[in-house]
Amino acid sequence: MDEVPEDWERALAIVAHPDDLEYGTTAAVAKWTGQGKTVTEVIATRGEAGIDSMDPDEVARIRSAEQIEAARIVGVETVEFLDFQDGVLEYGLPLRRAIAAAIRRHRPEVVLSLNFRESFPGGGFNMADHRVLGLAAADAVRDAANRWVFRDLGLDPWQGVRFALFGGSPQDTHYVDITGHLQAGIDSLLAHHVYFSNLGAEFDAAGFLTGNAETVGRAVGVEHALTFEMIES
Repeated sequence: MDEVPEDWERALAIVAHPDDLEYGTTAAVAKWTGQGKTVTEVIATRGEAGIDSMDPDEVARIRSAEQIEAARIVGVETVEFLDFQDGVLEYGLPLRRAIAAAIRRHRPEVVLSLNFRESFPGGGFNMADHRVLGLAAADAVRDAANRWVFRDLGLDPWQGVRFALFGGSPQDTHYVDITGHLQAGIDSLLAHHVYFSNLGAEFDAAGFLTGNAETVGRAVGVEHALTFEMIES
């Protein structure tokens, strides 16, 4: 397995919900922002359907704030919300258009997103919002580069994305050495404390992330690592 190249300066992370990035990817983000790179986050929804016992408007407010704090912990200054409806994301032109617009605005060299495959490593079924968002992000990279697609945006095309990385994929191809940055990733996940406190079950964030990072690290010969599926542009 090859290591993810790090000779770039700007990345754009695009996921469906608050907390999606924090199940591992933010440890890599902490490494990259520590190197002086700029990482911006774009979240398609505000996670308002994520807490059964709370009003969605209140959940949206809380989870948005938790995401902004989680991002701050790993050195991300800009978090944008596209305000699509949580739980019912649909693959189609509106979502591709919104993501393509974000890519054209921020002009990243790298796009980060989440697994769009049907399952996670180990066989757990992936949820619809993740599948839809990841696939739309992959396609929007090409949309953003084509000046004749989404011309109504009034934004110059951006052909500078070198590759997209999808975390949590069962078809991983590359890894990032996150040795020394795992704790920042754990702290970013723990920033979603209201969300986790309402799930009705104990979740060991530190144990979950550490176990995954150690397993991958052993496989690639470092202390802690994460894997990604890479799609080159």
